[in-house]
Amino acid sequence: MGLDLMTSSFLGLRDKLHHIAMRYLQSDEEAQDALQDTWLRLSDKGAVATSQEARNKLVAVLRNICIDRLRKARTVSINSINSSDVPRYNMETEDIERFEQILQQQLTPLQRHIFNLVAHEGYDYEQIAKSMSMSVEAVRMNMSRTRKKIRETLKMLDQ
Repeated sequence: MGLDLMTSSFLGLRDKLHHIAMRYLQSDEEAQDALQDTWLRLSDKGAVATSQEARNKLVAVLRNICIDRLRKARTVSINSINSSDVPRYNMETEDIERFEQILQQQLTPLQRHIFNLVAHEGYDYEQIAKSMSMSVEAVRMNMSRTRKKIRETLKMLDQ
């Protein structure tokens, strides 16, 4: 009886379901495919007790299928991206050395040390706090100040 109820609900709601799919997908062919996928997905699932339950399942599954199709349409294969379209910023070796010198002058020794541990050594804040007998908040604050000085320095170099 559950399959009959699902079938009758699907046939009764087919036009409404098609309209819902069209609003999501904007294509009649895609909407028809989404309806077929909805039916195939629900025909295997088992019985439903009421027509309201069947309606709710049909609408929910159709909505999820439409969203999945929209997501797939937005994704782009990494192989299809033209590497010449990707913006690149190449810093010259001299620029990098100049940037590091400016940073060395602006950062305190503690900030330099914490920055090196985080950026180059891969330590997390808890590990640094333990090894330096500091609170985690103090480590976070020093990293925040370091990042701010890095941003200011980069902004200054761009001008």
